[in-house]
Amino acid sequence: MVTQQRTAGPRRARRGEPRRSTPRALVLPETLTVKELAELLDQSPVDVIKQLMRHGIMVAVNQVIDHQVATVAAAAYGVRTRLAEETEDTSAINAGGPDEDQGLMESRPPVITILGHVDHGKTSLLDYIRETSVVEKEAGGITQHIGAYQVARDGHPITFLDTPGHAAFTAIRSRGARVTDIAVLVVAADDGIMPQTDEAINHAKAAEVPIVVAINKMDLPGAQPDVVKRQLSERNLLVEEWGGDVIAVPVSAQTGEGIDDLLENLTVLSEIMELKANPNRDAAGVIVEATLDRRRGPTATVLVQTGTLKVGEHIVAGGAWGRVRAITNERGETMDCITPGTPGVVIGLNATPEAGDILKVVRDERTARQTATRHGQRSSTGNLDTVLTLDSVVKQIDAGDVKELVLVLKADVQGSVEAVVQSVEKLSDGDVKARVIHSGSGAVSDSDVQLAAASGGIILAFNVGFEIGAERTAERLGVEVRQYQIIYRLLEDVEQALHGMLEPEFQEVVVGRAEVREIFPGRRGLRIAGCRVLDGRITRQGAVRVMREDDVVVETQMESLRHFRDEVNQATAGTECGIVLDSFNDYEEGDIIVSYRMERVS
Repeated sequence: MVTQQRTAGPRRARRGEPRRSTPRALVLPETLTVKELAELLDQSPVDVIKQLMRHGIMVAVNQVIDHQVATVAAAAYGVRTRLAEETEDTSAINAGGPDEDQGLMESRPPVITILGHVDHGKTSLLDYIRETSVVEKEAGGITQHIGAYQVARDGHPITFLDTPGHAAFTAIRSRGARVTDIAVLVVAADDGIMPQTDEAINHAKAAEVPIVVAINKMDLPGAQPDVVKRQLSERNLLVEEWGGDVIAVPVSAQTGEGIDDLLENLTVLSEIMELKANPNRDAAGVIVEATLDRRRGPTATVLVQTGTLKVGEHIVAGGAWGRVRAITNERGETMDCITPGTPGVVIGLNATPEAGDILKVVRDERTARQTATRHGQRSSTGNLDTVLTLDSVVKQIDAGDVKELVLVLKADVQGSVEAVVQSVEKLSDGDVKARVIHSGSGAVSDSDVQLAAASGGIILAFNVGFEIGAERTAERLGVEVRQYQIIYRLLEDVEQALHGMLEPEFQEVVVGRAEVREIFPGRRGLRIAGCRVLDGRITRQGAVRVMREDDVVVETQMESLRHFRDEVNQATAGTECGIVLDSFNDYEEGDIIVSYRMERVS
């Protein structure tokens, strides 16, 4: 706490002392570094760190903190804060509102996200629509990363986002719902609504997008569409035939039943929504997926939401920047540009961006480099690129000494990286935790192996192999590399490893008991318990507890154990001794002092 000034008269504040000037409001982003906050507050970073330390928050100068932590520091300087309603990036992709010249707006294709429970037929449904085979390429028939595709319906293009249904990919699915116009909820007619179906409904509702339900697998004997409709009504999704406004279409991804009706409903709904964007401005959009191609370099699937992205333009996406060298569609065909509502694969970035990063066009290479560098400085301040929040401060304090399983993670695409990292972190508990010190897309490299060797970690390779020489380096350095194609297997192995690191159990063994017979005054207000050892022995080293009748009064350590005037290490049964306990002085005659130790259970 900052002490109040003792004198009433004005004086000049010392350096680092909070200024009690008229409060002012400071608009802060969701996250920023301590150094950036210090600049905004016109204070030394060291002084800002001191203010946070006074509140029990330990940070470094380049630590990324969230708005709540920044508010704590700002309040000490009499500065009020408020969260910026939207950042420059998000305002760029949300263009098209009242401030946009409506005369420049043109119709754009709807962006439709396929959501639902695992194995309910989301990808099979899109597969039938596209008349291609996507499912066969996925390990175990489960979609492992997001995909963006465009199909034509009566000459009208429709953009689909196929998102994973596995629970581990909740974050990607949530991101898909945020960039979509319409959510298609796929529910198996023979299975009904499942936990991940509920998650999908919540994501779509949070994104405030209309939901169209595709009741799939109608060709199966156990199909019960009415049961699905009843389950939907229980979740405030009342279908049209029951008097609601939710479109529900029975379909079969195997036979094609109802697919035309589904597409027609989507087309009509998108026309009613009057989706428009301005194609004649600098492009802005979202990175749907990103990967590192050995031949072409970093590639990114981009969904442009406003403007037109052309070959040759300078772009920035998160910490990556570059110039668009080529654009292809999902079939690998060359494109000259990407218009609003259309996906495309962009080649030309200097690094692999994160799935969900905002991509925007800038005027030149210098601006692109500077913008990406600023983003990189914020995201490179920790091993996990984590942001310090007030919640994490509490967790750090409560955690104490925690054992760690150090991991290096490599996966085929950035979306898989993100999903696996989040799933692995959820396996941690209070005793042991998994810490991913590095993650990225692409094959396992020499540098990955070196990092794992230096950190005593193992490498998890998800759907990727080795770069040339990396496998030999791993063998030479003794680094374990585990390769997986199914996320379940990976998570099971990590969980088993964490269980193997758990501390052994201990049980309490009572060493001896002594009864307080008399209480003597000592120096400096201390009280000495004159005791007689009832059984066992009382030891100077080890834990003790004071029992009063059947209640535990205190658990503490022995500070002094004396026999007459001599300091002793133990007192045996039948002998008398004087006891002084650490931080306890309220003895009463008849109290029982129990000496005990903890023994490991085999």
